[in-house]
Amino acid sequence: MDLGLKGKVALVTAASKGMGRACATGLAAEGARVAMCARNEGDLERAVDEVKRATGSDVVGVAADVTKLDQVRSLVRRVTESLGAPDILIANCGGPPRGYFDEFADDAWYGAVEVSLMSTVRLIREVLPGMRAKRWGRILTIQSVSVKQPLAELLLSNAVRPGVAGLMKTLALQLGQENILVNTLCPGRILTDRLMGGLAASGLSREEYLARQGAEIPLGRVGTAEEFASVAVFLASERASYVTGVALQVDGGLIRGLL
Repeated sequence: MDLGLKGKVALVTAASKGMGRACATGLAAEGARVAMCARNEGDLERAVDEVKRATGSDVVGVAADVTKLDQVRSLVRRVTESLGAPDILIANCGGPPRGYFDEFADDAWYGAVEVSLMSTVRLIREVLPGMRAKRWGRILTIQSVSVKQPLAELLLSNAVRPGVAGLMKTLALQLGQENILVNTLCPGRILTDRLMGGLAASGLSREEYLARQGAEIPLGRVGTAEEFASVAVFLASERASYVTGVALQVDGGLIRGLL
């Protein structure tokens, strides 16, 4: 199936590793011109080189911290100068820290809003004029299944990420007639550095740890970043032209709710 992505300009943030990198690779493999963003320049340069070699596509890297307004503005300006105005935005950013209510003072709450909500708001604000001018756009945000079901030790994520989903649903209502489609992706347990961060403390072998992580998932395993990216690339494509306002979990069936 031709996804209609050849020549489209895509901006993917937090793209040097994990799901962001897999999304960048998937888009580039479909012929999109991809701008990859991350904070660490060394990690970003290596990731850009590897994606270029793997796909043969036009891929650039722009280092930026998407929780900083001035850096978001500079990021989108530099991408536009290099590749053109983004047709596709995959807004991705590291999540708030784990913990419980009594552990967090106000600065942690403000930080959670900055990293999850305001980074998304600012990125969308900057790419929207170019999408409106073309009357074509795809905006995706990578959040978490905590949008659908609170997770035990992720209080900040549980509180803030549903607000991002509310933002995206509202934008879908407002932007649909301009052919700008807006969706939220809710990954479950995906094999990334973040998931594997608990391995050392678990006292388990890697195989035992992954088996435990996958035990309550109907498919019996954690997902891969590439499986997640396949869904994101489809939603970013011309073939997803009648899908907007969706908060879609990519979780192997982990979330039990009907909605």
